Amino acid sequence: MKQQTNRAVIDRTIAPTLRPVEHISFVAPSAHPLKNGAVLYFRYGLQNETSKIELHFAAGSANDDPISVSLCAGLLINGTQNQTAKQIQKALDAVGAYYDVSLSQETTVVTLYALKDQLLKAYRVFHDSLFGASFPQKELNELVHERQQKFRVQQQKVSFLAQRLFQRSLFAGSIYAQQIQLEDFKRADRSAIMAFHQQHYLKGLKKVFLIGDISAAHFDTFLGLLNEYQSEIPKRTAFEWKPEAGSTHIEQVAALQSAVRIGRPLFNKTHPDFCAFSVLNTILGDYFGSRLMSNIREDKGYTYGIGSHIVENSKFGYFVIGTEVGVQTRTATFLEIQKEFERLQNEPVSNAELELVKSYLMGQLLKSADGPYAMLDLFANVETLGLDLSFYDHYIAEIKAVDAKKLQELAKQYLNWDQMLIISAG
Repeated sequence: MKQQTNRAVIDRTIAPTLRPVEHISFVAPSAHPLKNGAVLYFRYGLQNETSKIELHFAAGSANDDPISVSLCAGLLINGTQNQTAKQIQKALDAVGAYYDVSLSQETTVVTLYALKDQLLKAYRVFHDSLFGASFPQKELNELVHERQQKFRVQQQKVSFLAQRLFQRSLFAGSIYAQQIQLEDFKRADRSAIMAFHQQHYLKGLKKVFLIGDISAAHFDTFLGLLNEYQSEIPKRTAFEWKPEAGSTHIEQVAALQSAVRIGRPLFNKTHPDFCAFSVLNTILGDYFGSRLMSNIREDKGYTYGIGSHIVENSKFGYFVIGTEVGVQTRTATFLEIQKEFERLQNEPVSNAELELVKSYLMGQLLKSADGPYAMLDLFANVETLGLDLSFYDHYIAEIKAVDAKKLQELAKQYLNWDQMLIISAG
């Protein structure tokens, strides 16, 4: 016969009590200057066998020759005078390493994951491949053909067309507007790629993040290898925003969906309005319960998803709303987004909504600080902007202090429909 227990039944109609985040203990990595002027940031204390090294190179796509930038990033470990691409990949597989390359407008990031006792071996494979990269013509031809075919496919997608026009229009007149065109693949030049590799990789290491409980001997070896990089990083020339104004539509006759991008130049974490505007942006469109989602997805049914974001670069940022809607509801979507701007300008946000969003943002920050890997990412996000981990204490204080009046002021200053760049395709 089963014994009965006196377990209390949880009433799931009652939400759990919210406990405010009062403080988060942020831990900075140790900093180790390299001979070329770059810095190695090291974090240990993982209490597991994993490890990672992440190298940041001044090899971003904002360049006069974006095709060489892209192809160079794709060919970093595709052959030396002594090893083929398959042999290099086999060597990485032999130590259980995962290799990844991420290209942004300002930086190329190379990441290697491996068990802590194997990370040095994995990095040696990459290091030798990078310094000995020969960019075999056969490998280049294969990559060009592959990328060319993918580009043709992408050109049929309304999201691809809208995003490219948005970028060209937002960054008009600057190096950030440079984009790969289909005809560029025909002029892919091995010598130009090799020159870019020499300048922006072998002489372009900006910083390194190393995490894992690796031995002191392995750490010293990492330092020795990283000191082999030289440093001749050219300074980026300053530019002024020259965004093209108004609304532009790319007609795609057979399209069922329209991709939409709406935005404007803005700022990054170094600006005094960043923290408060983060609250405003979250209310508008940066979480699942946002006003844009509630209106355009849940109420109107125009889309499966819509969001607004603050995108940051080292010296600037921009605000963007992105979605895909049915062709027949594109104009109506614009009207609803404009209405949400005006609501934020004219109606104070209720205390209930504001407190919910504040709690959400604090919870997201707490989640982002969970564990050494996440903590190192938080550090990297502010270090790029010349800030340190004290930014997050400031962020917490600013989020707690912001009120409905401040949000209305920000909406009137930054969410004016007439100041938005409006792009659609479909």
